[in-house]
Amino acid sequence: MDRLVISGGAPLRGKVGVSGAKNAALPLMAASILSLEPLVLENVPPLGDLGTMGKLLAHMGGSVRMSSGGDPGTPETAVLDMGNLDKPEAPHELVKTMRASALVLGPLLARVGRARVSLPGGCAIGVRPIDMHLKALKDMGAEFDLSGGDIVAKAPGGFLRGAKIRFDTVTVTGTEHIMMAAALARGTTVIRNAAREPEVSDTGRALVKMGARIEGLGTDEIVVEGVPSLSSATHAVMSDRIEAGTLIAAAAAAGGKITLTGAPLSAMEAVLGKFGEAGLVFEILANENGGREGKDLVVSSPGGRLLAADATTMPHPGFPTDMQAQFMAAMTLADGVSIITETIFENRFMHVAELRRLGADITLEGRSAVVKGAKKLSGAPLTASDLRASAGLLIAALAADGVSRLSRVYHLDRGYDRLDLKLNLLGADITREKE
Repeated sequence: MDRLVISGGAPLRGKVGVSGAKNAALPLMAASILSLEPLVLENVPPLGDLGTMGKLLAHMGGSVRMSSGGDPGTPETAVLDMGNLDKPEAPHELVKTMRASALVLGPLLARVGRARVSLPGGCAIGVRPIDMHLKALKDMGAEFDLSGGDIVAKAPGGFLRGAKIRFDTVTVTGTEHIMMAAALARGTTVIRNAAREPEVSDTGRALVKMGARIEGLGTDEIVVEGVPSLSSATHAVMSDRIEAGTLIAAAAAAGGKITLTGAPLSAMEAVLGKFGEAGLVFEILANENGGREGKDLVVSSPGGRLLAADATTMPHPGFPTDMQAQFMAAMTLADGVSIITETIFENRFMHVAELRRLGADITLEGRSAVVKGAKKLSGAPLTASDLRASAGLLIAALAADGVSRLSRVYHLDRGYDRLDLKLNLLGADITREKE
């Protein structure tokens, strides 16, 4: 396994592009199952989870062509043709590291009326059951058995039926999952308490391009009128708001001035607001190349220390749980006391013990972390526990004096497009070595 060697203390300066969003690309790849014709996805980041999803689609009989990797931030294209799907299954050896594998269940039931899907894996950040997914699919007529750790499912008659679905709690993957299943169901499906995350809307927009009939994207009620079939389409995956936020947090912690090209600004109001509260200065400029939203974002750190700021994670449009660790890392050096509360996942403070190894002053009180800004951090050996924790530890190491070694960076590589190389383009000193 690789680990990162981070020499901290250097401010970040320069310009870098924001890659496509993993959390949008994964459900879009699953959506290709719904059509007999190819789905072309542009702006796809070269990430481990997406490679796993590609292998899974190929195992099912699909043709998966992905362009080779380029420089960090260089978009790629995936051509997904599931016209010859003949194995409606997701075996454990292919999906054990990826929770998003559950997203293929609904599309398989909608397309061929049967599926065998291994219970999914992923980051150990708390209980993330797919019970709500299964309940919703049952409401649409699906039947399930559990055999050897696999979900064995069928749709009587070979099709799902439209239904009224209400999620007990907001679920992003659940909303995406049922929206895809409903696209080919007979009748109309109404999804209440639907997730409003931008990635859900991005999936919905792609489905509409394929011929689906969907209303209410971006609201808490989505209505899907089933159609007999979906066709070919080309769709550009939205840029990654969490990657953009992570780079902002790095500039906040390490200091300096950076420019982000392609940041999805309309999806980042909560993150920009919190870092602005902490003293960062933002400037939006016209992008000479048009950009994903036609703008560049210039991020400047304050002349002195950051200001302490509180944050509570919430479903969109609130502050995202996927930015909690990165924000906490920046607040470890802020002037004052920050209270950071996690309301989404019950086990997402595993990075706190590692931040303390760098000299951070953090006390846990239930679901809140009380962060007292330290005068300095010092390099130390670090171990990542999950995807976003690894990003938070990397950010703190960039701001620390001396050298830190971050182990288990396979977590980082699952969700970021060569983040270490992007940070090096901005002046960081990060190298990889074998453990």
